[in-house]
Amino acid sequence: MILTVTLNTALDITYRVRSLRPHASHRITEVTERPGGKGLNVARVLARLGHEVTVTGFVGGATGRVVQEQLTGTPGVVDALVPVTGPTRRTIAVVDEHTGDTTQLNEPGPTVTSAEWSAFQEAYEDLLAAASAVALCGSLPPGVPVGAYAGLVRSARAAGVPVLLDTSGEALRRGVAARPDVIKPNADELAELTGSHEPSRATQDARRRGARTVVASLGEAGLLAVTPEGRWRATPPARLHGNPTGAGDAAVAGLLSGLVEELPWPDRLARAAALSAASVVAPVAGEFDRGVYEELLGRVAVTGEATAA
Repeated sequence: MILTVTLNTALDITYRVRSLRPHASHRITEVTERPGGKGLNVARVLARLGHEVTVTGFVGGATGRVVQEQLTGTPGVVDALVPVTGPTRRTIAVVDEHTGDTTQLNEPGPTVTSAEWSAFQEAYEDLLAAASAVALCGSLPPGVPVGAYAGLVRSARAAGVPVLLDTSGEALRRGVAARPDVIKPNADELAELTGSHEPSRATQDARRRGARTVVASLGEAGLLAVTPEGRWRATPPARLHGNPTGAGDAAVAGLLSGLVEELPWPDRLARAAALSAASVVAPVAGEFDRGVYEELLGRVAVTGEATAA
């Protein structure tokens, strides 16, 4: 079982409009709702790849009930979310059909009490016992300690479970110091962590700060991985237009599935890059176009070399 942690779960609402214009009224052409937050998006992609996935994190209020009701109908995903008093947040994505651009509006999330945080930590420790890998994903809701991910990384390492961390800011800075197996920042998050805008230098710096492996998402330039086994870059053959909201989450799913299947790093990166690109043409985050994915998988260019033994 792969475990994904989404401390700040959400109900993702996507609106499609013909053209988004400031200071104007808009007629919405399509509305979709999905359980959201980065870890839930990762879980849905993993389930479509054939993996058993358990999701945990916080859920509360009427919005939280909608999230859990929709998770019930998601094949391959087991709900182990922990209840809180405050309401689960909503996120709004507005897709401009004319340009393909997406505007994102994110609520902050519920305020988590110390008792609720303690209850989550106990549940997490129990879930680790059956996990083959764990992904810690997304922002921290109010009330959760800024060093929360560092503690969760240490718990996973103590249990012998490989852990991938995908967050940003101070939560990432502290989490890296706990020595996660993989971090997956985008270019901006990597620059914020290291102070360097040069990806090769920044990934090396992030490893010196504690991450065993760094896989950086570089937009159109693909993925750059610096690992103990070597360094590689994976580049999709062409840019695809659509909704990029869940592209990074699809890449995380590709990396996690490759990890538990023990694929060589070039194959993991090719899968992650192809999934990321195929998610852009899907209507909402947490999905991917299987035909596009299968067509791209053999065309992703992976360059680099293994470290000499």
